This record gives sequence, C-alpha cells and structure tokens, in this order.
Amino acid sequence: MAGGRSAKGDRSEPGGTQDRSGPASSWAPVPKTFRTADGSLPPPWEDIFGPLRKGVIDDLVLVGQCGQSIDARIATLTGHSHYINSEAGLAHLHRLRALVDAVVIGVGTAIADDPLLTVRRVEGPNPARVIVDPTGRLPPTARVLAADGARRLVVTAAGARARFPGGVEIVPVAATNGQLAPAAIIAALAARGFQRILIEGGADTVSRFLAARCLDRLHILVAPIILGGGRSSLTLPPIERVDEAVRAPMRVHALGGDVLLDCDLSAQRVPIDCAKMST
Repeated sequence: MAGGRSAKGDRSEPGGTQDRSGPASSWAPVPKTFRTADGSLPPPWEDIFGPLRKGVIDDLVLVGQCGQSIDARIATLTGHSHYINSEAGLAHLHRLRALVDAVVIGVGTAIADDPLLTVRRVEGPNPARVIVDPTGRLPPTARVLAADGARRLVVTAAGARARFPGGVEIVPVAATNGQLAPAAIIAALAARGFQRILIEGGADTVSRFLAARCLDRLHILVAPIILGGGRSSLTLPPIERVDEAVRAPMRVHALGGDVLLDCDLSAQRVPIDCAKMST
C-alpha cells in the first residue's frame, strides 16, 4: 500500500473526492475510457496505466502494489507507517482502485487496519472488496464488509465456518496446509466476473502472489525517506545465485515526491485456469 499495510490511511481520511496531486483535471474521463477499447488515455495516464488495460497471458490483469521507503520498508520497527508516501502516492493507490474490478487484501490487514478500500481521493467507481480469510476470523463489524453498494467477498477455506453480514459473498477455495493458493484465489474471482484485480496488501499477501507468479505488474512507490529498520515490503523464498532472481523490465514515473517503479512481471506469470476453481 502507499504508506504501509494495505490502506492504513483509510482509518482517518474524510469522505468525498480529494485529488490533491498531479493534473487532476485530466483524470476525470480516465476510468470510463480505460474500460473501453477505443482511444488512448489522456497524458500522463496512458504511460502509467495503459499497460493495465489488457492482459498479456490471458484475459486477466493482475497487479500488486506496495509503498515503501528507499530502504524497502513499509513501517518502522514499532509499526508506524502513517504516511510513508506522499499525497501523490496515496492518490495513485486510489486511481488503481478506480480502474480495477476488485481489490484484494489479507485478513490480517483487514483486522489490523480496518480499511474502507474505497475511492475517495480521485474520481471513479469503487471496486469490489475481497478479503482472503482462510479460517473465517474477520469480524462482521469490519468496515470492508459495510453495505455501500460495492460487492463484498470473503475467500475462505472450503468447509470453514464463518458468519458475515447479509450480502457478503463467500468464496470457498480448497486449502493446502491451511493456505489458499494464489492461483486458486484468482481463478475463483475470475469465475465470478473479475478480470482486473489489484493485490493491495499487506506485505505477506503481495509477496505470496508474487512468489506464486500470479502478478502481471507490480507497482512499487518509493518515498524519499530512509527508515533504517522495520517491516520489509516484500519477503520471498531465498535464492542461492543472482542469476536465479526474478527479472522485471521496469518503467519509472515521478509522482510528486515519490517515484513509481512499474515492474513488468508478465514474462513469468502463470496462466490462470478458471476450470480448476475449487468450490
């Protein structure tokens, strides 16, 4: 997330549209144009978001997002992260939400941060909210489950007992050793009509989707600060040799005081087979 785990700033941000960064006047038509096949997006949005309009491997576009310091930290040792990234970085996160069909977070982030996962800093529609909760421990009072017109889905292990408010869709996925495979989660969401999906947080959730090769793009927002310690933005299985590292062609964009690293992971993304969805 821009500034820590998922959308931590959701706890205190007021409602209403607030676009306090960049050429806001050119953004208004972008969400609608983005979803059509005709025409480029107005500058600078085509360069930044154009790669997310169409899938390369299949019909899906899967993008992860994290905000961090120069030394790749998303919070201090005490867990403080409000805010690492600038207003422009936070607006970028809300623009991503406005362009995708669904935003995914882990249950740990949902409980710790109690985010809204809505679009408020920019114009655009709210995405569906998806919480990965294998054992059904998300409290029914969580703000991501509030009935506000957006679809609300909880992905659980098949057979898990959970009690959620009316209108919340339960998405059962077969678990292995208590874990839900990222590819199975995506397949289940794709079968329910979601094609563009944002994996927003927290760090463990984004890392798991990256390690499973289930991301087309990774947006990393780097703030001009050094924390010197704290939670890392990504944690992946260790490798022995540099030539085993994931290689990602990268585009760089300046967003206010932050730098956006748009990493292309499509060369290593696995195809998602919706026919293998677990129910």
